[in-house]
Amino acid sequence: MDRIQKLLDFLQTSPNDNFLKHALALEYIKINDPAKARSLFEEILTKSPDYVGSYYQLAKLLEQTGEKENAITWYEKGMVAAKKAGDDHAYKELQSAYEDLVY
Repeated sequence: MDRIQKLLDFLQTSPNDNFLKHALALEYIKINDPAKARSLFEEILTKSPDYVGSYYQLAKLLEQTGEKENAITWYEKGMVAAKKAGDDHAYKELQSAYEDLVY
């Protein structure tokens, strides 16, 4: 069984598990299915705006698909969430990617 199917199976029993959704989104990126990845990241962040790790991944995905303004918005939201969570590492990572994109 492939990784995507395993994650989908796990999500059947734990449909609200953000870690599983995040992992599944990363797998979709690996197989070049940005629409499914984006949908999962947006679902995670809509329901759990404190799930800091997904901001970077969503913004980077948007950046790669040519949606610069949306990417900037998600980097900004991520920096706010990381600051609120006290996650300095995530904040610096988001800030660096943001600055690379903006400047």
